Amino acid sequence: MAKLLHLSCSPRPDSESSAGAGVFLDGFRQARPDWDIDVADLWRERMPEFAGPIVEAKYARMNAQAFNDAQRNSFAEAERMALRFALADRVLISTPMWNFGIPYKLKQWFDIIIQPGLTFRFDPAQGYLPLLKDRPTIVILASGSDFATGMNRGRIDMATPYLREALRFIGVSDVRFVPIGPTAGPTEPIRAARESAHRRLAEMAKRF
Repeated sequence: MAKLLHLSCSPRPDSESSAGAGVFLDGFRQARPDWDIDVADLWRERMPEFAGPIVEAKYARMNAQAFNDAQRNSFAEAERMALRFALADRVLISTPMWNFGIPYKLKQWFDIIIQPGLTFRFDPAQGYLPLLKDRPTIVILASGSDFATGMNRGRIDMATPYLREALRFIGVSDVRFVPIGPTAGPTEPIRAARESAHRRLAEMAKRF
């Protein structure tokens, strides 16, 4: 069965990014009722802390050294998470912007799966090469400011370039971003931004 993986990255079920994801998924289910939707709530998923054996496993792998038992068990967690992503035919990431970047849970997820020999490899002649196949991916990014039209009061969006580059590094380049912002401030701009994003997401869901 074909699968859509949804990485849900907000701790608030009533957040703007979660609401946008709900609109998209409702439309997607109608368009593709035979697809499996796998929801990974990063605030409830079991993710190892990136410390101790899993860090040791990363460097052991880079140096072509054998794992000890603790390293093997920790790396198995990274393999489990990367395989779940690799098996998805489509990906939806819904996330807020925190302090101009991404929530630490999403960064933790990337830190765990971006492993040598797992999602990328290094070739002395060609440099870094991705190991995952490309697949259509949508990122819903909710932010307090309106970064789409420049009404960001001088603040910088560091989430979009990070997500684009992190995904590209492991092989995913077919990525479309749907910003939702502003989500803070006067009521009318918030409502207009939400409605515009929801219309776009509903349309995208029909063809995704």
